[in-house]
Amino acid sequence: MAPSATHHTSDGNKSGDVYRDYNDDRSAKAQDTLYTASNGTPMPHPYEAQRAGESGPLLLQDFHLIDLISHFDRERIPERVVHAKGGGAHGYYQTTDPLDDLCMSDIFQAGKKCPISVRFSTVGGESGSHDCARDPRGFSVKFRTDEGNWDVVANNTPVFFLRDAAKFPHFIHTQKRDPATHLTHADDSTMFWDYLSQNPESVHQVMILMGDRGIPDGWRKMHGYYGHTLKLVNKKGDWVYGQMHFKSKQGTGFITQADSANYSPDYAQKDMYNAIEKGDFPGWDVCWQIMTPKEAEDLWEKEKINIFDLTHVWPHKQFPLRKVGEFFLNENVKNYFAEIEQIAFNPAHMPPGIEPSADPVLQSRLFSYPDTHRHRIGVNYQQLPVNSSQTPYRTANFQRDGSMAFYNQGSRPAYLSSIQPIQFRERSVNLDKVHGHFIGEAVSFLSEIRPEDFKAPRALWENVWDEDARGRFIENVSGHMSTCTEQEIIKRQIAIFREVSDDIATRLEKATGTKGYEGIKNMRFNGTHNGMASDDSVRFANGMKPSGGSEGSKPDNNGAPRAGTHKAASQ
Repeated sequence: MAPSATHHTSDGNKSGDVYRDYNDDRSAKAQDTLYTASNGTPMPHPYEAQRAGESGPLLLQDFHLIDLISHFDRERIPERVVHAKGGGAHGYYQTTDPLDDLCMSDIFQAGKKCPISVRFSTVGGESGSHDCARDPRGFSVKFRTDEGNWDVVANNTPVFFLRDAAKFPHFIHTQKRDPATHLTHADDSTMFWDYLSQNPESVHQVMILMGDRGIPDGWRKMHGYYGHTLKLVNKKGDWVYGQMHFKSKQGTGFITQADSANYSPDYAQKDMYNAIEKGDFPGWDVCWQIMTPKEAEDLWEKEKINIFDLTHVWPHKQFPLRKVGEFFLNENVKNYFAEIEQIAFNPAHMPPGIEPSADPVLQSRLFSYPDTHRHRIGVNYQQLPVNSSQTPYRTANFQRDGSMAFYNQGSRPAYLSSIQPIQFRERSVNLDKVHGHFIGEAVSFLSEIRPEDFKAPRALWENVWDEDARGRFIENVSGHMSTCTEQEIIKRQIAIFREVSDDIATRLEKATGTKGYEGIKNMRFNGTHNGMASDDSVRFANGMKPSGGSEGSKPDNNGAPRAGTHKAASQ
């Protein structure tokens, strides 16, 4: 029996489609709906089709069938090039320890709370890949603040494989299928290790990837790290650098390589979903590391740690974590496609008081993320309910038309009108003060490998891991290298590990049966300059000297904020 038609009344609470409402549609029970074609016309049965007689061909006039099949043919949008496999949930964030001394953002004021959506993912795999793959995990949070959406696009590791933005497409290509064999690096790891062995700055992330944290025990038991350096601006206009961390209230856990085959391909998704369904809501503390501009300069000058380098970490003893708030996930999605596949994160989405730093990979992502969303989902992707902001004011701009412009701002002028003027909020951030310190000539920049790049991974091997963890690392690396078809690549990678610790190289030589090179001083890399080279014949990537034509023209700070970078950096 068909349900009776109901309509919205003035209170807006009745179910029906006189005015389509996302929340009503999302929450409606199947028993309260009526089967129709896409234009709303009721249809008696979804399986019927019109034919020219009982044994004749189908009729083109059968709109219902054509409507059904043509939509089915288009039900997939392109999967994400990176982070294709993932899942998530909704929840809320609340400030527990105000940060208003350092940041003017409304969300960090005492008592503030806002809804959030979180998506977890693997990085390199396809949409149907295994949740227990040895791969970094994406950890993206959409904070729906009263000042617009703030998208934090983080990972479960504090560093990444690269610090030069142009390397990113190349690196991701090496994590995908081989163009000839169409095999992943599970069966042919040649191009995987070829890239890493030519770009030694990746070694810290490689050690994390091949260590115990390479396969986290689901999404609930892992931390999140923004990795990039941001700027926090307070109401006085003063600013500091900051790095953001999400610390799991559930603790952390890992799955060994040998045990990973015993888990469901959707283990992390199932673990998260079931925990939320039974009321075991996962939570994370939101913390910041803080550094003044002067401290950033000193950190480079004294310790050669570059805060604009995605492969470097900030020492926790010098820059301890400061908790500002926490968030919990307490609601599973009702429709995966609408709320997870179509959710789109953009690191350029920052509320007033949060600004980007000169980190080159962050700068690249500020463009790359919205650009790929416009391609993958559509130019008006931010109008989708899961991506729309939730502000206490009506938003207005001069963006009109394009595919799927559901909210096209009515008859309001599509230009800055003096007849029907829109309102403006007074400027709260002096961008000239926050970003106005860049003075220099244009340079063609490519970073170089330096001794300091091996300090953090050496500490990981010598001071953080116990002997069992070291043994698992050697087993994981050698096992993965077993499908690499080029011995030269293994020799190069062992040489890079030797710069971290001769102990790693010696163990890998025994495990792989391959003798590696004696360090990198005599090696030329195609992906980076070798600042540890014995002479200029192998110093420059691909033998190409810097654009100035000589060693003397090459910056000696590797892109770091050296002394004098910041105007009046006396903070």
